Amino acid sequence: MDTQLDMIAKSYDRHFIEYGKKDSLSYDNLPDYITGNPEYPQWKAELENGIAGKEPIDMKQYLSPAKRMNFVSLGCSLNLTRKGYGKWPSTYYGVDISSETIQMLNRSVKENKLPIGSLHCTSIHETPFDDSFFDIGECIGVLEYYEKDFVLQAIREFHRILKPGGRFVLDVPNAGSPSGRVAMLIEECMGRPDHFNMSPQEFENLIQDYFEVEDSDRIRAQSHGYAHMGMMYLYCLRCKK
Repeated sequence: MDTQLDMIAKSYDRHFIEYGKKDSLSYDNLPDYITGNPEYPQWKAELENGIAGKEPIDMKQYLSPAKRMNFVSLGCSLNLTRKGYGKWPSTYYGVDISSETIQMLNRSVKENKLPIGSLHCTSIHETPFDDSFFDIGECIGVLEYYEKDFVLQAIREFHRILKPGGRFVLDVPNAGSPSGRVAMLIEECMGRPDHFNMSPQEFENLIQDYFEVEDSDRIRAQSHGYAHMGMMYLYCLRCKK
């Protein structure tokens, strides 16, 4: 697992060294074996427009950030500014395994005089926070890189640092979808292969002792009979304590 963690950190370090403050992955120069894949158009369409007829989950609405709430972003990237987390009324804390990411965030915080809690360069399964410190949190675009044993360690850590009843949002890959399979090829091409090895039901069984699923793309897809489900499943979770 240490090798995988190091690989992920170095891949994102390279990204931010090459692209600087432009927090978007470069999809302009993908190799022919990806762009020529018959499922590539589905991935591209979903990336740009979402899934037709599918109502997205509003993460901010679910988390309902408010003053005197502590909010943690695990695998935070530059979402403090890119997704507007710095404008939320809650107090922001960020964790990322990429040292370049944390350095850029620290510079942004200083330059823009952003009032935050703290930033930490560490893995999501070993954070420096006290038990039951956070009211709300998220972990988006991270768990797909890891196998079941590490995911369980991460889930236990999320559970430890959240307050009883705390709200949490995360996503996991849907390798069974056409866009999900292409996304896995792209991540491997970028030097950070996906190692997630669970079906959605296995993942839900894994987290059931720690979190209650209050909403998810999978639940919505099943209830509305969607013909196609996206490359990632988003879960809205309530901490069990």
